[in-house]
Amino acid sequence: MPEEYTIPLSRISKELGLQEIWSPKPQEEILICSRDVDRPGLELNGFCDYFDPNRIAILGRSELAMLDSLEPVQRMASIDRYFALRPPVVILARGIASSEEMLHAAREYEVPLLSSQDGTSALMAALVAFLNLQLAPRITRHGVLVEVYGEGILLVGDSGVGKSEIAIELIKRGHRLIADDAVEIRRVSRKALVGQSPENIRHFIELRGVGVINARRIFGMGSVKPSQKIEMCINMEVWDPAKVYDRMGIDSEYTEILGIKIPVVTIPVKPGRNLAVIVEVAAMNNRQKEMGYNAARELLISLGMDPDDMESGEVRVDLDI
Repeated sequence: MPEEYTIPLSRISKELGLQEIWSPKPQEEILICSRDVDRPGLELNGFCDYFDPNRIAILGRSELAMLDSLEPVQRMASIDRYFALRPPVVILARGIASSEEMLHAAREYEVPLLSSQDGTSALMAALVAFLNLQLAPRITRHGVLVEVYGEGILLVGDSGVGKSEIAIELIKRGHRLIADDAVEIRRVSRKALVGQSPENIRHFIELRGVGVINARRIFGMGSVKPSQKIEMCINMEVWDPAKVYDRMGIDSEYTEILGIKIPVVTIPVKPGRNLAVIVEVAAMNNRQKEMGYNAARELLISLGMDPDDMESGEVRVDLDI
């Protein structure tokens, strides 16, 4: 069974600038576990068959106008019926003031009631994006995550192969560090992975022979970044003379992380190779492929060859990370 993550309501309030109208206890003690958000128009009208008690509810102008159209007795019954379902929190959008009936129901059923100055759609979009990131399925893997020309590059390989040294060289060349040694990877959508560093080791890099350094302190604030979408994985391995490495780039290799395919490039490591430059070129080449251009295909066509006859399709690579 997948692990369930939670986030305190206080972090949501701080991130979205929510104002507390009433809460039965401190927001730090109220935990939210669902990434979904509800606009309870059906529930306010009495249809509660598919009500999810874990979803944050947002009441906008439409819902409140519908309530205002009811007779006082019906309005009170509708509000009371909905708050009796005990949603984890109810947020009033557009800075709309809470009615006495709603405040009474919130207190009776101990439902936190908050307010936002944002429009309903904007509030919902920001809330869903924040919850998707904070409550996303996640794993922690050994590696280094850097941003190179806007591309999130995950460097993996055996311990001591030189990943941290490459990260230092990339930082000196103007790129940014996200995580060293341990990368926390979150699946924020069906197509996207976002990586970040565990908070207790953020900005730190271990260099054998030198020790632990703080990249932000040494290279400045512009050398680090809190999180980054992962677009590519580079597998660093010690050069094996008996192994045949890809020289054309025809094969399309990938690995799966949390069920999402990530392109993989294997770079052999040996003395004399400028690995930071190779990583830069790999990042730019991957961006070109994402935009539909493949240099290997163009070369084969210019040589009068059919690249489709040489392609082997996608090849899955199982990385030990």
